[in-house]
Amino acid sequence: MFKRIKEDIDTVFDQDPAARSALEIILTYSGLHAIWAYRIAHVFYKRKMFFIARAISQLARAMTGIEIHPAAKIGRRFFIDHGVGVVIGETCEIGNNVTVFQGVTLGGTGKEKGKRHPTLEDNVLIATGAKVLGSIVIGQNSKVGAGSVVLNDVPANSTVVGIPGKVVVRDGKKVRRDLDHQDMPDPIWDRIRTLETELAFVKEQLKKERERSSQL
Repeated sequence: MFKRIKEDIDTVFDQDPAARSALEIILTYSGLHAIWAYRIAHVFYKRKMFFIARAISQLARAMTGIEIHPAAKIGRRFFIDHGVGVVIGETCEIGNNVTVFQGVTLGGTGKEKGKRHPTLEDNVLIATGAKVLGSIVIGQNSKVGAGSVVLNDVPANSTVVGIPGKVVVRDGKKVRRDLDHQDMPDPIWDRIRTLETELAFVKEQLKKERERSSQL
């Protein structure tokens, strides 16, 4: 147990350059507190002591602002940076060396039964405010950009950004798309430009009518 606690503290040192001492980490890092509470709750959950498990997880949520369902499966060296607003659902599976930032949701997309939350493989990073939803897999060594909404599987060694999330880098190379986001058709703007053209035509016709009237 003490070896695992030391590993957790070392993980914080590795991931957060602001960490100055082990005592500071133990006393002030809410992400670490949430992970430790989850581990205790998970033990009770596996022993089918569901009420105690949920009570511990809800107490941890009240204290840290981080909600981790006690049934979730989380690997080693998991790091939650800042942490407020993080939600990890019941059937989530998280590998080793995974990092998530504040506001991240690893959630479901409805009321379906069974596996309904994401799987994060080893060495995945989920940036601030990202939402990863449904029974999908984020491949190892992948990154999800801040504010992204990911609804489909992500290949290993990829970077995903946007709403909905799209792979923009894979295996270190940019992914070319036939239609970039900035080139998406905008029907409202197209209609405005059409109206401007029509208005200019009407103005020109009125000008000609005035000129004819003045010559009479």
